[in-house]
Amino acid sequence: MKSLNRAYTRLDMRRRYESWFFRFGLTDGTGAWWIRYLLTNPARNGCVGLAGGGPAQIWATWFPRDQRPETFIQEFPVAEVKLAAPSQPFSLEIGPNRLDDDCCHGRIEARRQTISWDLRYRSHYSVTMSNKGWIGFSRTPHSDGIFSGEIRIGERVFRGNPLGIGVQGHNCGFRHRNYWTWTHVCFPQADGGVSTLEALTYEMPLGLRFRKAILWHGGMAHFFRRLREPVRDRDRAKWMFEARSSAGRIEVDIDGGGRSLHRLPYAKTDCSGTFEVANNSRASAQVRVRLRDCNEDLSIEDGAVLEMTGDY
Repeated sequence: MKSLNRAYTRLDMRRRYESWFFRFGLTDGTGAWWIRYLLTNPARNGCVGLAGGGPAQIWATWFPRDQRPETFIQEFPVAEVKLAAPSQPFSLEIGPNRLDDDCCHGRIEARRQTISWDLRYRSHYSVTMSNKGWIGFSRTPHSDGIFSGEIRIGERVFRGNPLGIGVQGHNCGFRHRNYWTWTHVCFPQADGGVSTLEALTYEMPLGLRFRKAILWHGGMAHFFRRLREPVRDRDRAKWMFEARSSAGRIEVDIDGGGRSLHRLPYAKTDCSGTFEVANNSRASAQVRVRLRDCNEDLSIEDGAVLEMTGDY
């Protein structure tokens, strides 16, 4: 099977963004990490003169349990990017930062702080959420990811086997969508496994809207296309939706408000400016599962990520 991390972007592309990202909550409950490897308009050298418009960037955001999140970003020139050919096993290098299908390591210096990581990850489920050709895609190479290794920020060290539970995602596009809502939730199970919920909505041409939710539970994937959203509040970072299929329905309540709500500017691929994206990687979730073969309630206090931008 082809790697869901395999790059679409070539370094001779003038307008394109592509990112590989991780979100995982630490098993000791002290917080969550969001790490992002990003390419933007490599043949144009990114967006010259635009803050946050470097052609290659590494992001590291720390979501501590009792404090506000902090983001650290370092930019790199295209000359420091190495991207494996499609015929080769996937790998990406940006300066001292490397990403492979099952491991990554990195080191950045930003805002007078040094952050480094050396991680391995494994999972049982992967999925393509959306694939619209050259327009863009959203893939999840590791949906129920178990992360091991260490992260260092200054003198503080987070180390464990496992270290955390979460997701590794991969997305790409000619441009960012005008609005989107995305969530991924991990529910640790008593048998040591992890159930997950992922849902994504965004705008499409001709006034259409993409909607999809996937519940991975008990070793089975349940797909839902019919989503109704009674609550989608970007200011409070709250999303409630009901999703249905021929097998039944799920009712979902994601709350990303509070101290861990973080807002960051993303650069537009046409270099006309930036737009704001809200992310809470310590969101709470409640899911009522009402399927023919499963009638269960799932909940987690801080095991979800909720990301939102734009308005419907």
